[in-house]
Amino acid sequence: MQFTPSKLNTFMFFKLPSAYWSGVRVKTIELNKCEATVKHRWFNQNPFNSMYFAVQAMAAEFTTGALVMYQIKQSKTNISMLVAQNKAVFTKKATGRITFTCNDGDKIAETIRKAIETKEGQTVWITSRGVNEKGEQVSEMQFEWTVRLRN
Repeated sequence: MQFTPSKLNTFMFFKLPSAYWSGVRVKTIELNKCEATVKHRWFNQNPFNSMYFAVQAMAAEFTTGALVMYQIKQSKTNISMLVAQNKAVFTKKATGRITFTCNDGDKIAETIRKAIETKEGQTVWITSRGVNEKGEQVSEMQFEWTVRLRN
């Protein structure tokens, strides 16, 4: 798969339909950065008139996972990936359009390099931050990704 926002959004439609129908969309993907947005709407709201936490988690996780997939493809090695843990901090009501950004491509590349060199599974904590249209942080989520060589 080629790593473009359009291809990733198509991938999301078929493989992660709940994220797609909730409005999560990848806007940019680069070697070290992935950005996705989601707009607070009736369909993805909670009873407190803000975005449901799970929708924020889907958008945040997708920015980290897309970078892991991108770096695996760059390595030209058959590697599996899986989320082991996650942590979240919510600092403000998520209303309007929220942009989630992950800038940890370099950490991912280093972890994959280590997995290839040692032939052992590796883990890495990756962060995605969500900000509203005013630039105020509404949430920060961390995902522990595991990567290992496939046999």
